[in-house]
Amino acid sequence: MTAAHAVSSWRVVLHTLVGLPLGVSGFVLTGVLPIGAAYCAGWSLLYAAPGDRPMTGVFVLLAVVAPGLALAAVGRLAAVQRRRFRALLGAGIPAPARPARGRLIAYHLLALFTAPVFAVVAVAAPWAAARVARADTALARALLGPGRRAELSMRVESLARSRADIVAATDAERRRIERDLHDGAQQRLVSLAMNLGMARAGLAGTPGPAMRAIEDAHDEAVEALAAMREFVRGLHPAVLDDRGLDAALSGVAARAPLPVRLRVDVPVRCSPAVEAIAYFVVSEALTNVSKHAGATHAEVAVHRAAGRLRVVVTDDGRGGASTGGDGTGLLGLARRAAAVDGTFALHSPVGGPTTITVELPCGS
Repeated sequence: MTAAHAVSSWRVVLHTLVGLPLGVSGFVLTGVLPIGAAYCAGWSLLYAAPGDRPMTGVFVLLAVVAPGLALAAVGRLAAVQRRRFRALLGAGIPAPARPARGRLIAYHLLALFTAPVFAVVAVAAPWAAARVARADTALARALLGPGRRAELSMRVESLARSRADIVAATDAERRRIERDLHDGAQQRLVSLAMNLGMARAGLAGTPGPAMRAIEDAHDEAVEALAAMREFVRGLHPAVLDDRGLDAALSGVAARAPLPVRLRVDVPVRCSPAVEAIAYFVVSEALTNVSKHAGATHAEVAVHRAAGRLRVVVTDDGRGGASTGGDGTGLLGLARRAAAVDGTFALHSPVGGPTTITVELPCGS
């Protein structure tokens, strides 16, 4: 037996020995005390004379107060048991959000019988310590921890919080990149384009390849600046933070290559992450319309009601769109909405019109 195994075995022995008095205490609280109190209460009621207030008080104390105190102590004793498993066996047993009293009482009643058995086995045969620990831990997890349904519910809540944190962190990182590019690379491109423009104007009429090189460099700088601005705007538009969805979507509609009718009714702003998703949904939807739908005009309606943000994009194009892998990017829109527990609906019969409806939980 290795030293590590010996230490582990003796921790199990100590764990089971500590469990003995706890088992007795639990049995007294959940079994002996309530039954004894009920028995005494019955006798006090039986022998109480009419109008005998002292005996009536004894009955109330034994029938109501004593069992109530015992049940209140059950939860605290369960917490002590969980700490015993964590401190001596390293087994973390989470406390259920809504403890089931019946399961806690069942554990305390069983502990009076299982604790001595585990203690005898662990002391008499230290080599069986690991099996004793597994059996004891399994019983505790089954009765002291959350049930299967509660455990799944806790897991779902944990995953939902993690996903919300990821969405918020991604949005914050996108904002940081936008600021860095706007204040850094974009400003340098502006300066370069201005200097080349001044050089081009000042050296007008200069013959030869030098002039053509300056002209080409200036044109490239202007195009690079326009591409940078579009890229920065696509990351996260500063106007969205400063002035909200109405102003940001007005810019999207104005830049669209087809007429867009825009209606925004959001009296109270949503959370930054939700606003960003709504912005990108409209922006990408209009891009898809201009590239694939063959439409002559589009409409965008955004409004907040009943705690949700509803985004509807309609076009008069040829229809037949789908969320399949056809390169239209509609699957990406559905995934953006799903990232915050939103919904995505597409109605696009052949011949049109096409309507995209996205609803997002508008946490603020």
